[in-house]
Amino acid sequence: MTKSARIYLRVSTESQDLERQESVIQDAKAAGYYVAGVYRETASGARADRPELLRMIDDLQSGDLVIAEKIDRISRLPLPEAEKLIASIREKGAMLSVPGVVDLSELVAASDGVSRIVLEAVQELLLKLALQMARDDYEGRRERQKQGIELAKKEGKYQGRKADTEKHELIIKLRPHHSIKETARLSGCSESQVKLVWAKHQKMLGQGE
Repeated sequence: MTKSARIYLRVSTESQDLERQESVIQDAKAAGYYVAGVYRETASGARADRPELLRMIDDLQSGDLVIAEKIDRISRLPLPEAEKLIASIREKGAMLSVPGVVDLSELVAASDGVSRIVLEAVQELLLKLALQMARDDYEGRRERQKQGIELAKKEGKYQGRKADTEKHELIIKLRPHHSIKETARLSGCSESQVKLVWAKHQKMLGQGE
């Protein structure tokens, strides 16, 4: 019986490229999985309200396998929130397949007694370690970025982030014909960015917010 997979691809900023993660799709097909859906998103893994992630969870069917390049693509949330997110996936009867997280669900289901308890404990430990490492990496990156900005400011070299003009132009072209949610999906950015770019564009046209 062919197993069904749903693939989640995520980058944090518009300057990053999802293309590198596209090989995950071909790898899943080569492994014999039917790819029921691919969910591409540009958003921070430290956010729980990512539209494509929530859409994927909503689409999940019992027996589905959730595939991501790394655990930090799924979550960089604080551990309690990350565990809640994973629980929402499991509640749908789905399993995870990401490096660093070995899903032992099938082995657990086939075991009983002490063996089952041990396997469940190992599964939870591996998952917690992976999720905590993803969060620690996120916080470490933010701290290094903060230190770098402070140093650049002291040296008079900090100019802030450069606007992604191509992305902004795409949003402006799409928005009159699509909803905010659809514009965000088609342009590969967050709904909040669509709102911000569109509001600035309207203001420039003298149409207010």
